[in-house]
Amino acid sequence: MARYTGPKLKLSRRVGVPIVDLPKHTSKRALVYPGMHGFRGRRLRAFGIRLNEKQKLRYHYGVLERQFRSYVEEAARRPGNRGETLMQLLERRLDNVVRRAGLARSIWAARQLVAHGHVKVNGRKTDRPSCMLRVGDVVTVKEKAHKLVRESLESLAGHEVAGWIEFNPSELTVKIVALPTSDQIPFDINANLIVEFYR
Repeated sequence: MARYTGPKLKLSRRVGVPIVDLPKHTSKRALVYPGMHGFRGRRLRAFGIRLNEKQKLRYHYGVLERQFRSYVEEAARRPGNRGETLMQLLERRLDNVVRRAGLARSIWAARQLVAHGHVKVNGRKTDRPSCMLRVGDVVTVKEKAHKLVRESLESLAGHEVAGWIEFNPSELTVKIVALPTSDQIPFDINANLIVEFYR
């Protein structure tokens, strides 16, 4: 299972925005003044702007290049706006749904929770973070992981659950009630630039 294991803050610095909602990443000092010599501003050309937007999205969902490209190709095969379809595919990944519900603090913690077999989809154990969820699917947490998940929920006090999922905190269950729309994604991204990058 390929995944990025290097320093995470470096990814936020590279794209210039926090890729995860953690204090270390959202601190302006960490993003603007990295290293001993500070940030040297550089002007990006058209290619660089599109590349940066694509990298931003990749880092936000914790997906490597080959897998991301397959999502772009899948979005191209489906009818409708290619950029919106791409965002829907990425949002409905199991690890992202776990993160959006607040069961984990970051995409990496959510991925680990799923990969270690602590999550069930429709009553069946699923250890694949890339598992694509559909409307009506129910995600539950195994009992042995309840303490860990509740600690995560307490640390994320005030976390807003996405409008396209229904979360029951007493039973720790998440239900997909609708497809996500672009205004429900709490991340500023221009999906059309990403589509243009792959043309």
